Amino acid sequence: MHLDAQNPQAIQEYLARRGWICEDESVVAVEKPGEGNMNYTLRVQTSRFHDDRTSATRSLIVKQSRGYVEKYPSIAAPADRAVIEGQFYRKTSPVPDLRARQPELLDLDAEHHILVMEDLGASRDFTDLYKPGVVLTEAEQMALVDYLSTLHNQFRQAEPDPAFANQAMRALNHEHIFRYPFMLDNGFDLNQVQAGLQEAAMPYKQNEALKETIAQLGRVYLGEVQRGSAPTLLHGDYYPGSWLRLQNAGGNGVSVRVIDPEFCFYGPAEFDLGVMLAHLHMSEQPTQQIEAVLAQYARPDGFDESLLRQFTGVEIMRRLIGLAQLPLSLSLETKVALLDRAAHLLH
Repeated sequence: MHLDAQNPQAIQEYLARRGWICEDESVVAVEKPGEGNMNYTLRVQTSRFHDDRTSATRSLIVKQSRGYVEKYPSIAAPADRAVIEGQFYRKTSPVPDLRARQPELLDLDAEHHILVMEDLGASRDFTDLYKPGVVLTEAEQMALVDYLSTLHNQFRQAEPDPAFANQAMRALNHEHIFRYPFMLDNGFDLNQVQAGLQEAAMPYKQNEALKETIAQLGRVYLGEVQRGSAPTLLHGDYYPGSWLRLQNAGGNGVSVRVIDPEFCFYGPAEFDLGVMLAHLHMSEQPTQQIEAVLAQYARPDGFDESLLRQFTGVEIMRRLIGLAQLPLSLSLETKVALLDRAAHLLH
């Protein structure tokens, strides 16, 4: 089964085989809910017809992972990543505080790497934080930190669950966090992102001591070296693109959801929090807010503040000088200052 928005009949037949639509129910609309990076994701709307009348319409999210990155088809990626995401939802859903912040998993088709999930409706991710002057509200900040605290403290295991080894996705992420950005000649001209950025990156690409520190950090990420808190289930990509603002029913405020845990694995809690903090720095969130996040987060036993700083630093650097660019509204001078701060965090 290969999902295709241009073939709603095939999608209808597939959902019927899986038992998610009834005989008198038809697919009436198929659309992309947003510009996904990793996967092929569709919003599928159905209606039921009875006695020449249309009854309630409903909507499902259907997601398929393929052997490449959807946004960059030239980049190979593990095809089973949607299966890992589905397993994450299944494992965490018994915890009410996590289930309330995630879409409900309705079906997991491991053979075809397809998930069927609850449609959260009108929502948008948090990537507008990268625009000047956009700041997390206190309620949003608390929801995001509480989610991470709960996840990290509920699923600690001395022997990590092998179902979440996720080695292929970790290898892909490892390449783009700890290696590719720091290669002297990786074929990616940063001046195409911003004039002068290639030259600004060179001192870090040429700093062998810094690169060795980053390589050691990469071994911690891969689980080859144990450091920091005991292994716990991590989201694995805890940044604004994985956070959603959901408009509550009746327009009564906004609530927060967390999506796309396909990079999940058992590892040090410092990684997830470090990624979050890095993006708060890059989106120029107020210093007092970053301090509030650090104060609010419930650290598991053995939490290593030095490791947290290093993961924060490498995430800042890889986003500024690596392939996984963000929609940042920062001057070159600001990026240079961030790179300098990140390098100091890595020491």
